[in-house]
Amino acid sequence: MVIGFIGGGNMAEAMIKGIVQSGLKDIIVSEPRDDRRAYLEKTYGIKVSPDNREIVRNSHIIILAVKPQNMDDVTNGITDLISNDKIIISIAAGITLSYLSSRLNKTSKIIRVMPNTPALVQEGMSVLSMFECIADKEMVFIRDIFMSIGKVLVLPEKYMDAVTALSGSGPAFIALFVESMIEAGVAVGLSRENAAELAIQTLIGTAKLLETGMPPDKLREMVTSPGGTTAAGLGVFEQKGLKNIVTAVIEAARDRSKELGRKE
Repeated sequence: MVIGFIGGGNMAEAMIKGIVQSGLKDIIVSEPRDDRRAYLEKTYGIKVSPDNREIVRNSHIIILAVKPQNMDDVTNGITDLISNDKIIISIAAGITLSYLSSRLNKTSKIIRVMPNTPALVQEGMSVLSMFECIADKEMVFIRDIFMSIGKVLVLPEKYMDAVTALSGSGPAFIALFVESMIEAGVAVGLSRENAAELAIQTLIGTAKLLETGMPPDKLREMVTSPGGTTAAGLGVFEQKGLKNIVTAVIEAARDRSKELGRKE
């Protein structure tokens, strides 16, 4: 199956990189910028075009990798070419299945996906929601596309605002925490270079431990000795209400996702 991308930005490139590394190269991308098209063609050995309509005509799976604010213009330009056999996948934040269905005059084979930035290093988290009527063979192929850039979950669309807050926005929240650890390391006397290496490697190592299935509370208990340094630090988190702050952050991001959602 030919995979067509409308839009050749960072997330599209992350997906293209993963797909190509998995052994598939039957990809065509439309991108308005000449330099970006040349880069994608040279780097990944794929076909490129300035014309969105060419992508739709020549692809079985069409991935809409454009900014949400550009979706009206993009769908206006391709609706007449969308036949029932084509699978439409949107990775634009806040663009709902009902919106896509109404804009494309199509009630089947539409998938909404929330990927996240770690897809750039093939460690992404992608959550898929969809209308029914997608054949098992096609669904396996689609899951493989997103598994090439990380892990995949399939959830009902009603969870997408929460997903956007947790995994979509999450990399920025985690980056802020690491940035704060680095600044704190500098404040207590470390060089910025050493503080960055310590903080980042600690994040990576902790994530790998958690990935083994170790519950976060158990890992926390392993590190914490009664009356020790970790206990002193955790006490400050408790005093400052860290859990309440994190909950408020995720709720704020979820609520904003709801406000920005394009339903029809």
